Order: sequence, then C-alpha cells, then structure tokens
Amino acid sequence: MAGARAAILARLWGALVREPLPGVQRQAYGGDTRVTLPGGERIIGSTALALPFAVPPEGMRLVTDTVAVDDPVELLRAVRLPGDAVRLATEIRSSLAGLALARAGQPGPQGGGPALEVLAGRADGLALLEQSVVDGHPLHPCCRTRIGMSEAEMLAYAPEHRPTVTLEVYAVPPKRWLTTGAGLAPRLPVHPWQREHVLSAYPFLKPTGEKIAARPLMSLRTLAAVGDPTRHYKTAVDVQMTSAVRIVSPAAVRNGPVVSRLLTTLSADLGLQVWPELAAGAVLGEDGTPLRSLAVVARRAPRPGPNEVVLPIAALAAPSPADGRPLIREAVTLGYGGHPAGFLADLAALIVPVLLTLLHRGAALEAHGQNLLVTLSHGRPTGLSYRDVGGVRLSPQRLRRHGADVPALHGDLASDDPAELRAKVLASGFAVALGEPIAVLAWEYGVVPELLWRLVRERVEVVYDSLPPHAVADAHAVLGEPLPLKATTAMRLAADPLTDVWASLPNPLAA
Repeated sequence: MAGARAAILARLWGALVREPLPGVQRQAYGGDTRVTLPGGERIIGSTALALPFAVPPEGMRLVTDTVAVDDPVELLRAVRLPGDAVRLATEIRSSLAGLALARAGQPGPQGGGPALEVLAGRADGLALLEQSVVDGHPLHPCCRTRIGMSEAEMLAYAPEHRPTVTLEVYAVPPKRWLTTGAGLAPRLPVHPWQREHVLSAYPFLKPTGEKIAARPLMSLRTLAAVGDPTRHYKTAVDVQMTSAVRIVSPAAVRNGPVVSRLLTTLSADLGLQVWPELAAGAVLGEDGTPLRSLAVVARRAPRPGPNEVVLPIAALAAPSPADGRPLIREAVTLGYGGHPAGFLADLAALIVPVLLTLLHRGAALEAHGQNLLVTLSHGRPTGLSYRDVGGVRLSPQRLRRHGADVPALHGDLASDDPAELRAKVLASGFAVALGEPIAVLAWEYGVVPELLWRLVRERVEVVYDSLPPHAVADAHAVLGEPLPLKATTAMRLAADPLTDVWASLPNPLAA
C-alpha cells in the first residue's frame, strides 16, 4: 500500500504544481516548491517529484501548515482545494484501492528469456504485454479509479489481474438494432459486469448461448478474443474508469468505421497502420436513440510477423515479466547493445513524421500511450499503429485543402481551431507518448533528458522542412510555444469535469 500511496500522491502533487487551478500560486526555492491555495493554506514538497513521470520513493511526504502527509486522501482532508474536492477525494480513494490491489497481485519476475523475444510472433502477445501495465495512466491521480466495480469484480475483469473474461452474446430484435460499417447481425456481445448490473432493465434481449472467451486489454472494456486475438471488441461498461464512464456513445457507433477508413487513406504513404473499426452496433431505445450502455465496436488488429511484437507505447514503461525492469530496457539491449539514444531516435523517426504530417493534413490523433502502438523486431522500432478513433479531431478545412473527402461526423470530432488541433497532438503524442519513454530512459540509464529531446527536435525540423510553407504556423507552435498537457486534476475539480483543460509545460523542443 505504501508504494501505491506514493505513486498517487506524486501524481496529485504534480497536478497541483503545474495545472491551472483558480487562485493557486506556486513558488520554487531550492529543491522544493510551495503551493499556496486560495484560502492561504500552503503545501510544500519536492520539485523533482512534481515532474511528469517522476518515480517517488515509498514514504514520499508533502508538508502542509499543520501536518506532514504520505497519503493523497489525507492531503485532501487536510487542505481545501478549489472546486469539487469531495468528488476528487472519492475518485482518488477508489484509485488508491485499485492500485494497491493491482500491485499486490503481481507475480514476481519469471526469469527466462526477454519477454520481447519469448512473445515474438505470437498473436496473443499483444494482450499479454498490455496486461503487464500495472499502474494505469502515468500522470492521472485517478489512474486506477473504477467507481461502481467491487474488489472481486476488479480481480475478475481488470487487465492487470490477467483474467480471461467471457462475453455473452444476446439476440436483439432486428427493429431495435442499429449497425454501421460492414454491418453486424443483431447480436450484442455483453461484458459480464454489464450483464449483472444493467441488462435486467432490457428483458427483450435474449441470450443466444454463444460465448466469447476474451482477454481484457489496457482499457478493461476492450477485449481480444482468445480464439482469434486479432478480433477486438470494444464493449460498454457503466463504470467510471479514470475520468469517464466507459459507455459506447452513439457518435462512436456512427463515426468509428468511417473515420478509421479516412485515417487509413490519409496515412497511406506514411507507414501508419490504422486498426480498422470494421463495424459497430447499438440497441435502439423506444424512441429510436442508440443506447450507449448497449453497444459494441468490432476492431481488427494485425498479426505480428515471426520476429515481431506489437505493444502500446505505454507498455514500454511496464515491468517485464522476465526481470521486472521496464520493457524498454529489453528493447535497448536487444536492438542497440544497451545504448538508449539509438532506440529513442528510431522511435521518434516513426512517431514524429506521422503525427505532424497528419496534423498538417487535417487529422489530429489522440496518440497517447494506449492508442499508439509500436512494432518491435529484435528490439528495434519498425512499425507504428493507431487504434480507437473516438478521441481524434478532424479539420474539415485542412482535409479539403489536402483534397480529402470530409465524411459526415457526429459528436465533437470536427474542429478547425488550430490551437485545439495542436493541443490534441502535442499533449498526447509528444508530452506523453514520447515524454514517458524519454523519462524512463533518463531514469534507467542516467541520460540527460534534454539530449534525448534534441533527437526529437531534429526529427521535427526534418518534417517541417519537407512540408509546404503554410505549415509554418504549426511549426512555430510545435517548436516554440509551451507544450500542452491535459490537466486531468483541474478537470476533475471543475463543475464540468469532461471539458478539456490544458496545463502548459516548458517546451523541451524549444531551441
């Protein structure tokens, strides 16, 4: 429990130091930072432990005016944060319980060969590597929040506990079924949590007897079939995980197949493999509205080649099943003889051109560590994949300029605001998808992070040298403006916790 407390306290402390919270002031002195809250209360802690992806020691403490605390829930009791601190405390309490359970349930190192070699070429390797991600979101203090799920249910369904989950398929009256893309028969695969907690309100859904054994991926509600691990099902689970209840919205049902096809076309010359959302389906309510609690998206993942593993970028920081050290160390050893700069340079060479060229063309990917995946061959990055199109932003103006057809879009995917488009890409793909591997390499190898970021900057400059002159505004923002990062704690304290709020970090790409 001490390690879980420190991990979440460090995430919360980082948020208090960097996020735009009303009336909060910060002052750094020596190796510490003092945060002064609107009511005058003060919190003092290590400046280094407030940095993104910091690795806190067990027993990490923050000092308030009245007490020293090593527990994030105690900190929220001791001070008055602006906004809905009661909601945040409830969510962090759930996160702390979930993370402690996750860490307590991990097996020790298994020994044997490197996991990246043992799992090479295996279709189930993706799920097994995703399930090695124990701590969840690397910056969010609600990294393991699962409000509405009991401890027994977390053990039965959460990926870090490595279960096999049985999806049951229910027959839907054809007149109550909406399907998109290639089309799904009126059959709804239902997550067992949803079956137990939601399905009784819909007696017209009848079990078919068909069952699908599947392994949960990082998002818990998305699962890979055991019989064919390339078949993925994004299911609805009415549980709050991190910041949102994980339903499948009507917009996701309608957008998924169309947007994944568009992204495939836009990136055809860039080497990005977009995992197609082949079809989606939703039960219709009595008024004809798709029900977000009774919907599914069918996705197809690629099969790895004989010497390949495919894994989310986030899994590079996860402990290897072989020795418990970050998986990125295996890649650096296998592919680069222990020299981390070579790995980072090759990873950046895959990520940077794809994200910035697609931004220029009108597609801003939400390329965080769960959605962006890398193919490794003998430890070397050789391919890039993207999945889950629900968080992208598409600029009709930029798409038309590029000569692309703009499909009908539902929900909030369409935006021509350049600041919103850039923030989506930079906060996910640069601050997190590149920021976390750089932080882990710096920690593991004693490398100065600025040297690794310089390799990223060089790749950015090459990309913008090759793009048309009207990309100059994007280039100036990427290389000169503060780096955006989603302010997840400020959002949880806000009256509307789902509206994006951005923190600003010093830009490591700036000259």
